[in-house]
Amino acid sequence: MREPHDTKPWHRQPWVWLLIALPMSAVIGGMVTLYIAVTTSDGLVVDDYYRRGKAINLDLARDRAAAGHQLQAWLDIDLQYQRVTLNLQAQHYELPAVVSLAIMHPTRAGHDQMVQLQLVDAGRYAGTVSGLAQGRWLVQLSADDWRLSGVLYLPQAEPFVLLPAHATDS
Repeated sequence: MREPHDTKPWHRQPWVWLLIALPMSAVIGGMVTLYIAVTTSDGLVVDDYYRRGKAINLDLARDRAAAGHQLQAWLDIDLQYQRVTLNLQAQHYELPAVVSLAIMHPTRAGHDQMVQLQLVDAGRYAGTVSGLAQGRWLVQLSADDWRLSGVLYLPQAEPFVLLPAHATDS
């Protein structure tokens, strides 16, 4: 006597779907990975690493120039009135009429701001910012051949002090 065979159609068999699901999950994962790779950019990759390396050396020279001028700055950002006040001191260096203040978000480049601060009176500069959020910001003050940089936390309890970085001659 003959034993009865399983007469279910193929699409009702659980083993068939298990065999289809494994390769299909790899195909879907590959398509998602391809979509992410195409639609997002990797901001950490530099096209011309040699030119960027030379720019880093220029930045270090700017840090040494700030130390040579013995620059010190006190920065105050009023978030409520969107005002920036800067007091800048230097030894044997004539302060410029305008300095640039770059306020950069550590992870979101779209929130970065470049503010031109105008000399108001002896060593005091003023300017305006727009919509800075509370949190951690990278700050870079520059003019002519020098720069001062640091990390600022908003809101401020007291004026933020910017001193020259201790760049080494390498």
